[in-house]
Amino acid sequence: MTTTNDAQRRLLLQAAAGIGAACQLGLGSASAAALAPAASGKPGDFDFLSGEWSIRHKQLKEKNWESFEGEATVIGILGGLASVEELRIPARNFSGMGLRILDVEKKLWADHWCNKKNGVLNPASWGSFTHGVGTWDSTDIDDGQALITRGVWDRITPNSCRWYQAVSRDGGATWDKNWIMDWQRTAIRQP
Repeated sequence: MTTTNDAQRRLLLQAAAGIGAACQLGLGSASAAALAPAASGKPGDFDFLSGEWSIRHKQLKEKNWESFEGEATVIGILGGLASVEELRIPARNFSGMGLRILDVEKKLWADHWCNKKNGVLNPASWGSFTHGVGTWDSTDIDDGQALITRGVWDRITPNSCRWYQAVSRDGGATWDKNWIMDWQRTAIRQP
């Protein structure tokens, strides 16, 4: 049986782990908070994404937004504990795979990415959904400067959703979007 104190203790430990990781990367306390996701993940969180999709992309390149079309096929597996996405951008001869797996004990989703250029499964960013918005943060170093990259799922309806990516170079105080994907369902994936 899990008590309120156990849940609070778990949340505190997760926050402490995020602070420790942030300190090792030289990030401040604001970014530590950004890296401590809410432990609210549950099976089926990504069921909304199963199916066939057309996607309108907007990506920031050298201070200019580029727009292009894409598509995706997403299937949920393992009783809602995992979601596999094949993303395709035909005009750019690009495809990749998103793999999302729920750590049931931690109540957090691991979000991995792999593209066809190198076939390498990238380290996970960790996150979950709170009040209908999913947030995943990861850290990186760019030209010697620590940054946080955030992926967000929002505007979720039965037939559409949005994913966007934003970067913070000031420990999570401000965010700059650099990629927006507006998803429109074309077909529901049958089990």
